[in-house]
Amino acid sequence: MRIAIASDHAAFDLKAELRDYLIGLGHEVADLGPETADRVDYPDFGYKLAAVIADGTAQFGVALCGSGIGISIAVNRNPACRCARVDDPYSAALAREHNDANCIAMGARLTGVDMAKACLDAFLSTPFGGGRHGPRVDKLSNPSC
Repeated sequence: MRIAIASDHAAFDLKAELRDYLIGLGHEVADLGPETADRVDYPDFGYKLAAVIADGTAQFGVALCGSGIGISIAVNRNPACRCARVDDPYSAALAREHNDANCIAMGARLTGVDMAKACLDAFLSTPFGGGRHGPRVDKLSNPSC
């Protein structure tokens, strides 16, 4: 899979761990930054992530900041993105199965490396369930559906 990953300074170390983990699993990973742990603004990196999801460069995105909240809001400003902030593998799996999420967000101050890896595993291995969820997901990008 082609996966893009981005963070702010608070999640710089977690981003590096997850990037290397995903590469080790055989995924093609685009690290969208930042390149150092110097202070940056999470919306800038959320928007970068959203752009590569929207244009099809990456199939899935991983968005990280201190809490996972701010960067997920930035990603979700793009109507092509469905970014779910998750805390555990179950919420990560439901984000895919019920919401067809194409991005996952986590908080480095709240989620340890092992839990983050477990969330990624659940997210990437769970297919969208379709069925009754399809029309609901359509409304997320097109409220007139």
